[in-house]
Amino acid sequence: MTSTDPHTDFDIFDPQYLIDPFPVIDEIRESACPIARTERWGGSWLPTRYVDIVAMAHEHDLFTSRSILVTPPPQMQFEGAYGGVAAPPISSDPPEHHWHRRLILPFFAPQAVAKYEQSTGDLCNQLIDGFAGVGAADAAADYAQQIPVRVIATMLGVPTEMSDEFTSWVRGVLEVGLTDAKVRFASRMKILDYFRAEIDDRKANPRDDDLITTLLNSEVDGEKVPEQYVHGVCNLMLVAGVDTTWSAIGASLWHLAQNPEHCARLVAEPDLWPTAIEELLRVYAPVTMARIVDRDVEFQGCPMHAGDRILMAFPAANRDPRQFDQPEQVILDRQVNRHVAFGAGIHRCAGSNLARLELRVALQTWLERIPQFALADPESVTWAGGQVRGPRKCAVVFPVK
Repeated sequence: MTSTDPHTDFDIFDPQYLIDPFPVIDEIRESACPIARTERWGGSWLPTRYVDIVAMAHEHDLFTSRSILVTPPPQMQFEGAYGGVAAPPISSDPPEHHWHRRLILPFFAPQAVAKYEQSTGDLCNQLIDGFAGVGAADAAADYAQQIPVRVIATMLGVPTEMSDEFTSWVRGVLEVGLTDAKVRFASRMKILDYFRAEIDDRKANPRDDDLITTLLNSEVDGEKVPEQYVHGVCNLMLVAGVDTTWSAIGASLWHLAQNPEHCARLVAEPDLWPTAIEELLRVYAPVTMARIVDRDVEFQGCPMHAGDRILMAFPAANRDPRQFDQPEQVILDRQVNRHVAFGAGIHRCAGSNLARLELRVALQTWLERIPQFALADPESVTWAGGQVRGPRKCAVVFPVK
């Protein structure tokens, strides 16, 4: 860290923090005041203990979701109706949040996402076919990052062939754009322009099995839902459903590449998969969400003011030794695991069932095809962080059959 005191000057974009934030998080958590403060990046508070983060998540009237990114929005103003397009329901507060969430939940119910298992497995095999005979691959760029974007595109009924463009736009919002306002603005406008055109096309040419069409035809209290809501859901699904899941897949592969005994156990003991998936989600939880303080309050001795930004570091909560025994260790058969990788409270991730399916299928397919692999060079692995933490380059090598 460039800062000498992480309690008063932490930097979530410091290069060392991106690689491994947990030494700093642990230092803050074990101090007399486990909530740090910084003036960097517009200023923010960083709670680090499980109980505090979960409590804040449940006090949604005080810690609101009107701005969920970890840095302030660009000063530029979105044109026309785009200024009101957010990412419901994670960016919504009650009372609107209730129907915002209720409408999309059926699309992410266990039985609804199960229909994507076969196609996700087929996709994973196709990706592995591309490098299986080489004995080397980038587990992040060649594999993890290719899966969720295509699954989400299929759900939305938009071309999977545009996956590279979608990926670029998402990284422009959640990665580069967090520290570059122009990139963030341009990337967000590309997403909103694209889905505005898709909505107009569905209105002119409705489709039978298409999430966008279904939402456009949905009603609340006897009235069609606002198109702005549909626009926002499309934005949410692309931005929140892609980077988060590929980061979890990539981080899990990074872990397995360094722990061949875990690979061997998962291959030999398939009954481990349910607890293993939850444990990998706990240890490598990718997401930090922001909240905005609604009114002046003192929380755990910290004088917070209306408008202050809170960084809800779910990865920090999941490594709290007060909540988890040996929190830094991946214990594949951990039985008690109330992790918050998907958040907590009313804003808990609506797409958690889909994310779990993608993570499980991606790892199972990889280990079926490549049961033994290792990092080509641990020092060459690069990480993104701030909002969503995960490897962006993760070169691995493996025997060719």
